[in-house]
Amino acid sequence: MRENLSYEQFGVAVRELAQTIADDGYQPDVVLSIARGGVFVAGGLAYALDCKNIHLVNVEFYTGVGTTLEMPVMLAPVPNAIDFTDKKVLIADDVADTGKTLKLVRDFCLDAVAEVRSAVIYEKSQSLVKCEYVWRRTDEWINFPWSVLPVVRKSGEPTTRSKEAL
Repeated sequence: MRENLSYEQFGVAVRELAQTIADDGYQPDVVLSIARGGVFVAGGLAYALDCKNIHLVNVEFYTGVGTTLEMPVMLAPVPNAIDFTDKKVLIADDVADTGKTLKLVRDFCLDAVAEVRSAVIYEKSQSLVKCEYVWRRTDEWINFPWSVLPVVRKSGEPTTRSKEAL
């Protein structure tokens, strides 16, 4: 079984997630996106919560469907932790699967920030990090609308998604 998320459902998910955050009284000073899937979530949450300060961190972990590096690695350019000093940071990602990526980013923030919380569309039961804000919980593989179609290439070139593209 797979969980299938459409762009329309994604829009609903982000708005509902933002409402949960607002109802909790959490007003982030910074939305920190975990690229790549978290970029979509962070943008939607930042607009919905009226937070104009968005940062991005690139983390490499998944190398294919169900295959990962041993540990996630932050890729350059790594954000400067001083930018988060005494700020309330909301880490945004599409899914907390193993939780290793979220843990890496959360640990990076912990010493500098006033408070850090995490928001995801999906959280899996095995995640090391239990996010404060979750739209849905599932243990299925998730088909996100931005990653299910083949890579766009010049006409006539192969369009299969490489493992590096995941």
